[in-house]
Amino acid sequence: MQDKKRNIYQIARADKGITQEKSAELLCVSVESLRAYETGRTVPPNDIVCAMIEIYGTQYLAYQHLVFSSEVARHCLPKIEFKDLPEAVLNVLKEVSDFVKCRDGLINIAADGKISEEERPEFERIMNEFEDVVSSYYALRFSPDRTREQG
Repeated sequence: MQDKKRNIYQIARADKGITQEKSAELLCVSVESLRAYETGRTVPPNDIVCAMIEIYGTQYLAYQHLVFSSEVARHCLPKIEFKDLPEAVLNVLKEVSDFVKCRDGLINIAADGKISEEERPEFERIMNEFEDVVSSYYALRFSPDRTREQG
C-alpha cells in the first residue's frame, strides 16, 4: 500500500483520485502545506489527518499516521501487513484458531493469579499468539477492499 517515493498522506489522496489543489481546498490548508505533508517535510496535525481520513475515506490512514508520528504508537501497536479482503479474513480465522489452541495453557497459567518463572516462556508464547490475532484484526479492519466501500 505504501511505496518508497510517496508517503502515506500522498498515497491516501491519490487512491481517492483527488488533486493536491482540491484536497488542500477541502482540508482548508494551503497547497504548500499539503505538499509539505506529502513530502515528509512536516507531519500534519491530528485534526488535519482526521479530515483526510474523512475526505479520502481511508480508515487505515489513522493507524499509519499514529505509527508514523508517534514513538509510543510504534512501541505499542503491532505491525500490520495490509492484505486484500479474502486474505485478511482467512488470516484472522487462522490466527484465532491458533490462539484458541492456547486457551487451556493460559487458564492454567492464570489460575493462581501469578506467572511463575517456569510458566513465563509459555505465557510469552501465548501472548505472541494473541498479538498475531490483534495484528490480523487490524489488517482486516483496514483492508483496502473493506475501507474502499465505506468511502
